Amino acid sequence: MITRRETLAGAIALLCELGAAHGQTPNATSRPQSQRGNGPVFKHDPPNLTMDDWEVTVSYVDYPPGRVGQAHHHAGFVLAYVLEGAIVTKVSGQEEKTYRTGEMFFEPPGSTHEVSNNASASEPAKLLAMIFAKKGVQLTTPGPA
Repeated sequence: MITRRETLAGAIALLCELGAAHGQTPNATSRPQSQRGNGPVFKHDPPNLTMDDWEVTVSYVDYPPGRVGQAHHHAGFVLAYVLEGAIVTKVSGQEEKTYRTGEMFFEPPGSTHEVSNNASASEPAKLLAMIFAKKGVQLTTPGPA
């Protein structure tokens, strides 16, 4: 049986590999100098959940210039990695923050993604979202949780 930590470790490794591959494409924005090196990109305790009958869905989320998202929530929990640009986000229980290329954020189970905006009115942004949830559930729902 695969444990929760093994699932998370594998997903984070995949995320880092996809992020590195994206950074090698001609149109990608390189990570700032402070983001380079061998140090951790992100560290957060996983939620205390059993993950029987769960799966992870990894998706690209494009933020056109000036995009202002609507409040929504996800089944399970989310790890998000900014591939390009800068994204302003606020998750319930957390402060509003701007995440830039190479940075990650976490959405705990039962939280609402209250703010999800492109920080720029002229440049696109993109993130890689990993949604961990029970198999077969609707992953994203408008409005608060």
